[in-house]
Order: sequence, then structure tokens, then C-alpha cells
Amino acid sequence: MVRAQFSAETSDGGAFVRQPNRFAGRVTPHSTSPPGGGPDEQDRWPLEAGRYRLIWCRACPWAHRALIVRNLLGLRDAISLGTVDPIRDERGWRFTLDPDGFDPVLGIGFLSEAYLATDSDYSGRVTVPALVDTRTGRVVTNDYPQLTLDLSTEWRRLHAPDAPDLYPIELRPEMDALMAEIHRDVNNGVYRCGFATSQQAYDEAFRALFGRLDALSERLSGRRYLMGDAITEADVRLFTTLVRFDVAYHGHFKCNRQKLTEMPVLWAYARDLFQTPGFGETVDFDHIKRHYYATHREINPTAIVPLGPDLHGWTTPHGRG
Repeated sequence: MVRAQFSAETSDGGAFVRQPNRFAGRVTPHSTSPPGGGPDEQDRWPLEAGRYRLIWCRACPWAHRALIVRNLLGLRDAISLGTVDPIRDERGWRFTLDPDGFDPVLGIGFLSEAYLATDSDYSGRVTVPALVDTRTGRVVTNDYPQLTLDLSTEWRRLHAPDAPDLYPIELRPEMDALMAEIHRDVNNGVYRCGFATSQQAYDEAFRALFGRLDALSERLSGRRYLMGDAITEADVRLFTTLVRFDVAYHGHFKCNRQKLTEMPVLWAYARDLFQTPGFGETVDFDHIKRHYYATHREINPTAIVPLGPDLHGWTTPHGRG
């Protein structure tokens, strides 16, 4: 009998169908709530430096991109950071990296405690990133696509003076369409390959993944970054999947037509970003490998974590700038 890693997120045809994000509050200067108040009638929370805490896992690509955007925009002091253990069990994400196993700001041992404090009936999978209100312990949002866009737009008055514009208004229509394709076929596509429980579902996801990677390679053969000469949110979103490709997705998720290191344009592009301040220093290959290989027991029942691949290539010259 075939067993799915996440049965509640697997279709009758064996395809992985990611659960929707449960919490979609937004921190914005347009909130009608007073400072220190809760969300207004439109679920908008007041913009306040130091009030909110970003919970992330070094292994998770969705959380990783929130960290990169936070750091690039100079929001380290405005948004505090909590880090969960890469090993997730049936109780979910744990704060076992902190002294005594509790987040020092929120005072909780499991991220699920914040989820249940927000919705006592919540029964879905607890996910990162999560932006948590430190005053109430409630989750503001786990809507990772909107979270990073809001950091660029709604948090602008707290940006560093030299912060890049990761979501330029004149590029948004093209960027939004491109990011949707990257999400469908690449970011989520690797999971659709790895969590498929039927050959047909896997084949469809595999072909879409590499078809999109081929198209992105062609796009990047004539420009340094996805939107031109400057890094944008689109590059952040693609990077966090590419940096995990050879260490996890190629073997663990059977995304094995080629390794990233065998796709010249994408490999050079990924190294270019890795060597850019704000990117490479946030990557933890040990956490990435231990999370994927040790938590997906339906895919890797032995939980053996591979020693490879060789990672020295990430710091070699990329020749793109």
C-alpha cells in the first residue's frame, strides 16, 4: 500500500496539493488600530518596530526567503527572529535550539502553541515562516508569498536608507506572472515530484519542473538577474529552491534529470546570488539535509542523511558580473 507523506494534502490521483495558508493578517501603516492594538476589522495590524517576531527554519525554502528579504531591507532590528529545529516530528516545529527548549521571547516550546492560541480549532499542518505578535502570542500571518511582498511595501518606512527595491512598481505585472510560474513549477514543483504517490502525478510534475528550469535558463542567459540588472523578489524566490536542489531535491525528491551543477546558466546564476551579501551566509546545508532526509519517513524510512554532495563549488567564480 502506498502511503503519502501528507495524506491530507494528497489527491485521489496521487498528486501533492499544498494546504492553503490559514492566517493572512497583514502588518501595515494603514491599519486603523492604535499602536499596541490588535488587528482592525480588515485584519490589518499596526506597523511597530520590535513588536513582531519572524519564526523560521534554516531548512525551509519558504521561511528562508522571508529571512533574506528581511535582511536585505535592513529590518533586522525591526523584526526579531526565532529559529526552530530542522527536525520536525508529529508535534511540529520545535524550539529545541534555544536554552531549555523554549523561544526566549514567546516562551513557547512548539510553534503549534502560537497557532492554537490564534485558532483553538486549528488542525492543519503547522508551517514556517510565521510572523507572530509578541504582545499576544498570536500568529499574524503564515501567508509566505504575501509576507515578503509586504516587507518590501508596507514596512517601507522602517527600511534601511540603502535598502534595495525588491518589488519595483513598474515591474510588478511581469514579476507577478513570472513568480507564479516559478512557484507552480519550481518552488512547489519539487514538492509535487517528491510527495507524488502515483507515477502519473510524478511524471507531470517532473516534466513541468524541468521545462520551467529550461525556460529560466534561457531567460538568464541574456541577463544577470530574472528582471534585468538588479536583484528582485523573484530572484530570492528562485534562489531558495536552487540552493537546495542538489543537496535535497535531486535525490530525495527524485528531481534527477540533471543536478544544478549540470545546468551551466542556472549554476552560475545561483553561485552569483550565493556570493552576494545577504544570501550565502543565510544558507545552512546541514540543517537542510537533516530536515529533508530525517523527517520525511514515508520517502526515506531509514532517515539516513547523505554525506554528499561536495559543496565547495558554491564559492567558485561565477563569471556573471
